[in-house]
Amino acid sequence: MSAKAPAKEVAKAGPSGTAVGAVPSLLPGLLVCLAITAAAVAVQAVEEHLTGHPYVEALVIAILAGIALRTVWVPGERYRAGIAFSAKQVLEVAVTLLGASISLGAIVASGPALLAGIAGTVILAITASYGICRALGLPARMAILVASGNAICGNSAIAAVAPVIGADSKDVAAAIAFTAVLGVLMVLGLPLFVPLAGLSEHQYGVLAGLTVYAVPQVLAATVPISLLATQVGTLVKLVRVLMLGPVVVVFALIAPHLPPEGASVRGSPQRLGFFKLVPWFILGFLALASLRSLGLVPESLVPSVTRLAGLLTVVSMAALGLGVDVRVLARVGARVTLAVTGSLLVLLAVSLVLIRGFGLG
Repeated sequence: MSAKAPAKEVAKAGPSGTAVGAVPSLLPGLLVCLAITAAAVAVQAVEEHLTGHPYVEALVIAILAGIALRTVWVPGERYRAGIAFSAKQVLEVAVTLLGASISLGAIVASGPALLAGIAGTVILAITASYGICRALGLPARMAILVASGNAICGNSAIAAVAPVIGADSKDVAAAIAFTAVLGVLMVLGLPLFVPLAGLSEHQYGVLAGLTVYAVPQVLAATVPISLLATQVGTLVKLVRVLMLGPVVVVFALIAPHLPPEGASVRGSPQRLGFFKLVPWFILGFLALASLRSLGLVPESLVPSVTRLAGLLTVVSMAALGLGVDVRVLARVGARVTLAVTGSLLVLLAVSLVLIRGFGLG
C-alpha cells in the first residue's frame, strides 16, 4: 500500500472518526440491532394490548434478546462495526436528544445539597472501592480502574483513567468486560428498589443516577418507572460524569508514585483532550436543555423528540446486549468478581443512605 493511502482514508473520516466510505460496512450490524429492536417493540405492544401495561419494557427486552443471541451466535467481522456504531454513536445521539425534554431549572431547583451529595458519593465510592480491591490483593492500577469505573461511568471512566496511570492492557480488558456484564444486571435489577426500599419516583431517579454505570443505561433503568425518574436520573448521572475530569487529573498526579507492575505498564501519564474528559454528547445534552429552558424548543416538538430518543436507546440496548458475553464471569477471576461486586454494593449502600438518611432526593 502506498504512503498516500492512509491520508486519503483520514481525509474521508467524519467527526466521529468513521470513514464515509465505510458507512456500508455498518449496515449488517445495524440491521441486526434494528431487527432486535423491532421484535422488542412488538413484544411490548403485545403486552400493552393484553394487560394494558408493559411489565417488561422494550429496552429490557432488547438487552435480554441481545444477550441471548450473543450466547448462541458470535457476530462475525462484517457485523461488528454496525453493532459498535449502534452501541456508541446511536446511544450518544439518543442522550443528546433527551436534553430537549429537560429544563435546567430542575438542576437549580435541586439546590447545592444534591450537587454536594453527588460529589461526595463519587469520592466515597472511589475510596471504598480502592480499599476493597487492595484488601483482596488486586494491584494498585487495577484497583484504580475498578474504583473509577464503579464510581463514575463504567467503561468510559476506565478507558479515560487507564492511559494516565499506565494500566496494563489485560487489566483494562478485564475491568471493562466485567463492568459490561454487571452494568446490564444493574439495569435489570435496580427497578426492584422502588417497592423494596419504598422509593418515590424522584428518589429512584437519584438512586439510578448515582449508581448505574453509563448514561444510556440510566435511561434503560428509569424509563420503565416514569418520565420523572428518567429526567432526574439523567441529570444526576450527567453531573456525576462531569466528575471524571477532576478525577483523571488527580490520578495523573498520583500515577508517577504508583509501584511498577510489569513490563507492559507504560508508566508515564498521558494528556487527554477536552472531549475525552467531557464527551460531546454531554455538551449536546446541556445545549438542548439550555434551549428548552430558554423556551427555544417548541413544546409541540418535545414528545416527538423524546419518542425518537427512546427508540434510538432501544437500538443501542440491543447492541449492548450483543456485546455481553456472560461467560466472561468465569474468565475474569474470583478476586475481580468480588472486588467489583463489593464496590457496587458499597455504592448502592452509600446512595441509599444519602437518599433516605439525608433527604437527598
